[in-house]
Amino acid sequence: MAAIFIHLSDIHFGQEKDGGQYKTNTDAKERLMDDVHSELMARGAKASGIIVTGDIAYSAQPEEYIAAGIWLDQLAERVGCDRESIQMVPGNHDIDRAAITPALAWKIDAIRKEGESLLDAFLDDDKDRESLFTRFSAYRDFAEAYGCDLDSQGEYSADHSVELAPGRSLRFVRLNSALICSKRDTVGSLILGARQRVIPEEGGEEVVVLMHHPLHWFMDTIEARKYIESRARVVISGHEHFPSLNVSTVEADCDLMMLAAGATAPDDVGEKYTYKYNILEFDWDPLSDALAVTINPRTWDDSHKRFSKDHEFLAGTHGQHVLASPNFRRAVRPALSDAKPASEAEAPKVSAIVNPISGTGKAEIDITARDRTLRLRFFRDLNEAQRLKILIDLADLPPDVSQKLDHTLERAFFARILTKGRGKELAAAIEKALSNAEGTR
Repeated sequence: MAAIFIHLSDIHFGQEKDGGQYKTNTDAKERLMDDVHSELMARGAKASGIIVTGDIAYSAQPEEYIAAGIWLDQLAERVGCDRESIQMVPGNHDIDRAAITPALAWKIDAIRKEGESLLDAFLDDDKDRESLFTRFSAYRDFAEAYGCDLDSQGEYSADHSVELAPGRSLRFVRLNSALICSKRDTVGSLILGARQRVIPEEGGEEVVVLMHHPLHWFMDTIEARKYIESRARVVISGHEHFPSLNVSTVEADCDLMMLAAGATAPDDVGEKYTYKYNILEFDWDPLSDALAVTINPRTWDDSHKRFSKDHEFLAGTHGQHVLASPNFRRAVRPALSDAKPASEAEAPKVSAIVNPISGTGKAEIDITARDRTLRLRFFRDLNEAQRLKILIDLADLPPDVSQKLDHTLERAFFARILTKGRGKELAAAIEKALSNAEGTR
């Protein structure tokens, strides 16, 4: 059964400079929801999830993520997927440039000059590491809510997967390409680092890499490409606001797709750049035991002020690509009778491979539907003061705690509440906090 994902990039909530631009961008986002709903209805299908490859916000302010959350909730409802099935990676606009102090700017510049060895040294030091992540403060809360947390060690900490057939699944690996972004970034100035480059490899499982910047933006592009070409089947990126697609044969019986997205809401709309998004369909091709990827690129039709299929991007193809998949062939091949026809199967569900509700990035508790909803509301819908009060009340924190908890501690204490079996109390406390906030408006 095919897994359908709505792929967005560079939505830039908060970029509008005047009321007219806000009105036209809002209208385009509403038409996007109409368009994807119509496309799925025509197929009689629902989406498995939503993918956002960075730049959710424009200047990484909390109010921009509030607006993004409201819109993504509406989009999830229109496409028929759970809100918790939204995946994201950060982009350069998801860092708060105002948080880049002269000292931090010096650190980032030093890392760019010295390279990966200095980046590793900073990531190994608690204070230096946390200083790098202060730029992501609002994004971290937002991403944590969806189980897409930024691992404080500079790794990816919570992959997600979707099963296409028994013994055949996709693993989504999210990379933080904005780790050493600063106020000005140029091609070749960024670093992924070994902690992110080493992509997992399992029989029966093909990898889809999600990242904001395309590969040529990194100093360590050559080393990163070696891992990606040998272990990933698809790489999806954004950032450059203009879509591109390249499918290459890495070696015999091994293909790689590189898909760069256009911007969902570019900062400049004109002859070259306009509103774009993709509908991506992943399926197991039983004849060749391979990953089949179908791309339905959607672009703004300015003459009719709506979205339509981007036939120019497809260049005369039907949008389907069957990728030779060596990792599938490393596991026992499913019987054809094991694959359910589309008419008999629901949309494949996205599930976490590594449990993101923990203080360490390791699996500590089971993720239930209730837990995912609580995580979403706690980290996305509550402010710092509201979260701190709940943690004091339910996680056995000293009542005189007044300083801001760092993100790792918040995660750890949130996990403690759930492991102590206080989920119902947590749900009630969240509802009370939101109700009190509503009453004061």
